[in-house]
Amino acid sequence: MSRIKTFTCAILLLTPVFFSSNSFAFDIPKEFASFDLPSYSEPALFTPELSSIKPGQSGRAEAIKTALLVQYSNWKGTQYHWGGTTHAGVDCSSLMQQIFNDSMHKQLPRTTFQQIKNGEKVRKENLKPGDLVFFKTEPDIRHVGVYIGDHQFIHASKSHGVTISSLDDQYWINHYETARRLELMS
Repeated sequence: MSRIKTFTCAILLLTPVFFSSNSFAFDIPKEFASFDLPSYSEPALFTPELSSIKPGQSGRAEAIKTALLVQYSNWKGTQYHWGGTTHAGVDCSSLMQQIFNDSMHKQLPRTTFQQIKNGEKVRKENLKPGDLVFFKTEPDIRHVGVYIGDHQFIHASKSHGVTISSLDDQYWINHYETARRLELMS
């Protein structure tokens, strides 16, 4: 009978260890962060609730950035496909639609031509996380991304798929057109 009690106790004590998804999780040391190591991330189960943080309140920009990065983790690496709207392939304006809808419950129009008409114009030096950044890549073609801070933005790149790029890269400096702050970010 004591064997059964011991076995039962062992099962009860070890069950959380064997069935916890975080039991063997660890962060990669920052010294290795520059290596392009493959990683696994579970689908985001949570997006920070932005409605509880009021405009101008400390932490709002950080909450918006976190919400955007959660969405980025769901789309990272998805291939660019003009007119695409799914994880099989997405274009820049559709990615913005998906990110804003899923992270902030904000509906955006479908095309960059329509999206650039939304919100208020923002000077480049006053960008905040959540601002849409627009680029004129050809005379009649625009590209859009969402600013996340530190001169970086999320977008669907023709050559790299969904990625994060720097506004300081010469290509983006040369093609930068404007930025727009949506009402949600006011």
